[in-house]
Amino acid sequence: MYSFYFDYEGEIMQLPISPSSLTLKVNNKNKVVELLNLGDVNILKDPGLSEFNFKILLPGQELPFAVYPNGFKMPEFYLERFEKYKAEKKPVRFIVSRISTWGEPLFDTNMLVALEDYTVEEKAGEVGDVYVDIKLKQYKEYKTQVVTIQNVQNEKATATIKEQRPAKTPAKSYTVKSGDTLWAIAKRELNDGSKYNEITKLNNISNPKVIKPGQVLRLR
Repeated sequence: MYSFYFDYEGEIMQLPISPSSLTLKVNNKNKVVELLNLGDVNILKDPGLSEFNFKILLPGQELPFAVYPNGFKMPEFYLERFEKYKAEKKPVRFIVSRISTWGEPLFDTNMLVALEDYTVEEKAGEVGDVYVDIKLKQYKEYKTQVVTIQNVQNEKATATIKEQRPAKTPAKSYTVKSGDTLWAIAKRELNDGSKYNEITKLNNISNPKVIKPGQVLRLR
């Protein structure tokens, strides 16, 4: 079972129907140059930014197989969130939670992304339903620095460098939301899905597959 989420500044939005397919393109910045007597050689560089592409259905009426953690929402609700991600020019966390047919958590996708493009389509005969093609691109956080020049003497100077953005400290607790799994929580909050075992032990959870919305979990 696949579940798709967007986490924007603490507001978690789950898509009502998971896409039938997800395409991940891992880009690179390798460069081919021509050297004398050798011909073309490939200079390997750090990987580029990854890209996700998928198409979703936003139903105009409540469907029995769709998921509505906080009640049924019309397509406009989701479209407004997508527009907000673009308009406010901030990254959003994209999460894909995967659970096997026998109930075990599989690997998850948890990545900061920018909503690059999305296309909205309506089809005749499907009144109220909206299809959205979405393109996401990986976002990497970066820090700016302020350099202050001091004590310029004898043509020498000292500089003080101050980080503008301190590293994020993991939260000490987390309130379970509908659709959450311990694996997804560990991946999102601790950046390592395998740490769900630590959460299980910290909270004396007998069955890691059973957690309830509203339950407060210790993370560290």
